[in-house]
Amino acid sequence: MSITTKYVGLDVSKDKIVIAIANEGRDELPRYWGSIDHTKEAVRKLIGQLTKEDNVKLDVCYEAGPTGFVLQRWFLEFFVECSVVAPISLTTNTRIKTDKRDALRLAQLWRARELTPIYVPSVEDEALRDLVRAREDAVEDQNRSRQRLMKFLLRHQLLLPKGKTKWSRAHEEWLDTLRFDQDCEDIVFQEYRNCIREAGQRIARYEKEMEKQVASSSLAPLIQALQALRGVALITATTLAAELGNITGRFAHPGQLMSYAGLVPSEKSSGGSRWQGGITKAGNAHIRRVVIEAAWNYRHSPAIRRALRERLDGLSSAVQEVAWNAQKRLHQKYKRLSAKGKQRGKVVTAVARELLGFIWAIAREIEKDKNDLVQIGRSC
Repeated sequence: MSITTKYVGLDVSKDKIVIAIANEGRDELPRYWGSIDHTKEAVRKLIGQLTKEDNVKLDVCYEAGPTGFVLQRWFLEFFVECSVVAPISLTTNTRIKTDKRDALRLAQLWRARELTPIYVPSVEDEALRDLVRAREDAVEDQNRSRQRLMKFLLRHQLLLPKGKTKWSRAHEEWLDTLRFDQDCEDIVFQEYRNCIREAGQRIARYEKEMEKQVASSSLAPLIQALQALRGVALITATTLAAELGNITGRFAHPGQLMSYAGLVPSEKSSGGSRWQGGITKAGNAHIRRVVIEAAWNYRHSPAIRRALRERLDGLSSAVQEVAWNAQKRLHQKYKRLSAKGKQRGKVVTAVARELLGFIWAIAREIEKDKNDLVQIGRSC
């Protein structure tokens, strides 16, 4: 007997899941099934109800959102195929938008294969990614607290003396000398400083845990190899690995990685005219930020100094060659574009885009080494 596929669209919220089903073929319109509680037991019962008939296969999808990937893992645990798709505009009628309509549209588009599944990280990789993003939140909190303190001092005409660098040891010592006439102002000043100090302590704890996790993570070989690149130390390498996961498995070509990071030019073309603008910024903002920060290092002439030399120790010659070629090529690109009078920000963005190509190349070398080890293990 032939197997019949039911394409199931789920509109997922915190408390409930709305279900619509599109049967195989294009003749029937999708139908609304109902809603269930957002619990594992309710999902198990739903699968049992939808597969009462013999030879029925379920193909489920839902949009990526704040509820994460736990629902997808529940379906896989019950041996049902489930994909998480990129969020889209599900209706052209913006005046009428309901969960039911969204679920029906999801089922219809999923049956037509017009939705794009996204990468779902493993539980371990997602945990590392959460750690990296929590550190980013702490850094953001620290920066905001610092800005609030500086604005508070500016309102009192207390400016940092010339020759002192912001947030250096000399700056902290200068802050220690400040006193205010009003007790309220003293309290505000000290509380702002406490916020900065607490955020700094949280950052230190996150980084310590990152060092611990990186040593035992399945992504450890990739993280170590990415540090061969100039400007890519532990934090940046861990961010790249945690956000991208299996780089060569997800991206068949480095251009796809560049597009995912939102570092390709926007474009408007019609007929014989073609216009390119700024970068799309349509992809992963975490990747885009750390890659652009790393790209600034390529304004300097190629060199391998102590910190980088220590990171290169123990890496394969192929990875080291890719990293050295990156230094030479990207520095030349920076010089060439700067000589044309391009703005420094645009120059660094162009360098960052090409840096992603070298990141992809290093990931490919790691994948080759992994495959070679597998082959050796099988031959033994």
